Amino acid sequence: MNRFLEHSGAKYPIVQAPMGWIARSQLASAVCNAGGLGIIETSSGETEACMAEIEKMKDLTEAPFGVNLPIMFLKDPAILDHICGSGVKFVTTSAGSPRKFVGPLQEAGIIVYHAVPTVAAAMGCVEAGVDGLIVEGAEGGGFKNPEEVSTLVLLQAIRRQTDIPMVAAGGIADGKGMAAAFALGAEAIQMGTRFVSSAESPVHHNYKQAILDAKETGTYVLNKKASPCIRALKTERTAKIYEDGLMPADTFKGIMDVYFGGDMEASVGLAGQSSGLIDEVKTARQIIDETVAEFFAITERLGAHSAAQEF
Repeated sequence: MNRFLEHSGAKYPIVQAPMGWIARSQLASAVCNAGGLGIIETSSGETEACMAEIEKMKDLTEAPFGVNLPIMFLKDPAILDHICGSGVKFVTTSAGSPRKFVGPLQEAGIIVYHAVPTVAAAMGCVEAGVDGLIVEGAEGGGFKNPEEVSTLVLLQAIRRQTDIPMVAAGGIADGKGMAAAFALGAEAIQMGTRFVSSAESPVHHNYKQAILDAKETGTYVLNKKASPCIRALKTERTAKIYEDGLMPADTFKGIMDVYFGGDMEASVGLAGQSSGLIDEVKTARQIIDETVAEFFAITERLGAHSAAQEF
């Protein structure tokens, strides 16, 4: 059996990324009810709100779901205690070393996958005892490693070193990307930008439209010489940051105006290169069903090539 499916209990090996403020019960439950694994974010730092979202999920879906713990941004230990006692069985960790969190989470019966951007980070996580990895290539949106490694290369490089289960993330928006990731050793995929632009995503229409309008070259990697390094949609504001080479300290001050007010110049609209592959707002169910159908169509065709030993 697919190890990710065994670990998560999901119907399909498709994960919704934990975007801050966006990945809450409205979106995550829609993903779960469509057979994927919805993830509740905690990177917003709104501990009480995030704990409430975890509880809401129990009323909105009977399917399993997960929670993300971004270690660098955790300010309140109450969220860890809440998760350990909530009945959640799958947690992704990110933005830091998972070493201190693996033990308490696994003792609570929770599977732990950690997000990694390099082979060195992956092997450190394997040593720390995680159950699996979210392998994040440079194509993805949001917070990035300034030393860019594509998903295509990173999956192969990590698989050379370990047989741990891998979820491929970055640059994936459909069944083609899923089939490619599985060919490289992944057992699941994670999509962020694709679900940000879904019908159930709580973000403003302008944000979704900006993703639909973006080309494959429609994002910048910003702040590579400082922290945090991010990938965001091209706008007048992000063009200036890109040209200056440094992101102002107050860049994220207007992030809520971008997400929920639709002012794309108020802050930075985080998104991945897969924006160039997205041209329509679809429901979470449509996205998942079409991804799965395309994946099996591709693997059936490749299987026929293999059986016939012909290209």
